[in-house]
Amino acid sequence: MKKIISYFLQGLLLVAPVSITLYILYLVFATIDGWLSLTLEKMFEFSIPGLGIVLLFILLTLLGLLAKTALVRPFKLMTQRVIAKIPLLNLLYSSLTDLFSAFVGKEKKFNTPVKVLFNAENNLWKLGFITKEQLDEIEEPSLSAVYFPHSYNFSGELYLVPNNRISKINISPAQAMKFIVSGGVTNLDT
Repeated sequence: MKKIISYFLQGLLLVAPVSITLYILYLVFATIDGWLSLTLEKMFEFSIPGLGIVLLFILLTLLGLLAKTALVRPFKLMTQRVIAKIPLLNLLYSSLTDLFSAFVGKEKKFNTPVKVLFNAENNLWKLGFITKEQLDEIEEPSLSAVYFPHSYNFSGELYLVPNNRISKINISPAQAMKFIVSGGVTNLDT
């Protein structure tokens, strides 16, 4: 009986990560495509599976191209000024803008993986990413802002850490994030 349970768990371990990943991708695809397909079906009275995703990709690419032109900049600045005057909306908008630009913008922030000594007595370290090297704005030039993603989650914590407790590590940001999010079970050489 123990061997059967062991084989079952091995099979589950083999299939579960792939199945869950594919299922999440399917849900995202089906949800977005469903929203767009309903609209397209009402407009053109025909349905092609996947057309919503293709059109969304084309539309976002065109919007990105349009956003780079001089015609859109005044509207973008005006919208940002209006949002800046609305307290809660400003907080949400600026936080999301900063988060997205940290991952895909010109100023990628999660590109310096580090290990931080948290408990010298027990030699405990934590992996994270430097998001700001110096904190002159809050009069703490000897501190750095280090973001620590949570394992198996899409959240994390920001700590202000003394620079002498931070050691840069020689792995890619993608490897570091994968290692942290996996709870340390992912191999760093893949």
